[in-house]
Parts: sequence; structure tokens; C-alpha cells
Amino acid sequence: MPPISQVSRTEHFSAAHRLHSPHLSDDENQQVFGKCNHHSGHGHNYVLETVVRGPIDARTGMVVNITDLKRWIKAAVLDVLDHRNLDADVAYFRNYPSTTENLAVFIWMRLTQTMPPGLLHQVIVSETPKNKVVFNGEGLSESDFEACIV
Repeated sequence: MPPISQVSRTEHFSAAHRLHSPHLSDDENQQVFGKCNHHSGHGHNYVLETVVRGPIDARTGMVVNITDLKRWIKAAVLDVLDHRNLDADVAYFRNYPSTTENLAVFIWMRLTQTMPPGLLHQVIVSETPKNKVVFNGEGLSESDFEACIV
């Protein structure tokens, strides 16, 4: 059995959103989300850390070619989210509040559809230097992936 290692890649993207749930009334949204529910929205400079895990290939000495990892992240995440309004430009967030938790789930689903099976280990999305969400795919079903549309 070859040694197992984790490799991470950090990327940045900017996006706007409004914290607003279609499952709550306007008053409830205001109570839950406060100033982040402002009708004009607000933005963040997000930091995404993508962590992959696997055996170190004896021939290449790599778990993954970083060139491939960068390409997958760009296609699955950055091209879709960077400089976008999450609520207006990404269909997924019409049904799910654009919280950082749901953003991490969306990113996970996009990446797992792009990468070789079993390679993605974790996504970490930082909304601010003080707030981050860690997601590793727990709790998802096949039907969840059907909702992962852009």
C-alpha cells in the first residue's frame, strides 16, 4: 500500500449575495439574517481551500497534478462564482439560501462532478478572516446533485 497524503490548493473569488431564505417570511428573514438581509445585498472576498487525499503515485511522486487541480477548480468553481451575484446568477441559490454553508456544499458538488471519484477530501470556504465553513460531503445523496445547477 503506498503512502497516503493530502494536498490543498487555495484560491480566491469575489461574489455578492443576500442572505434570504425562500422558506421564511420577510420578517423572519430580517430577524434571522439582520443587516445581511438588506435588499441590495453585500459581497465577500471568499477564500477557498480545496483538499484532496489519496495515495502518492510511485512513478510521479504526486497525489494529484497541481495543474489538473487548478484547472478543475477554475472550471467548476471560479468560472461559475467569481464576480457573480450568487442569488441572481447561480440557479442553485434560488432554492437554497446563499449562506457559506450552502456555498461549501455547492462547491463540493461541482468539484466532485469534475474530479476523479474519491479524490476530493474537503472544501474550506472562508467568508471573512473570522468565519469559515468546512465540508467533506457528509449527508449528500444522489438527488442533491441534481439540484447542483448553475
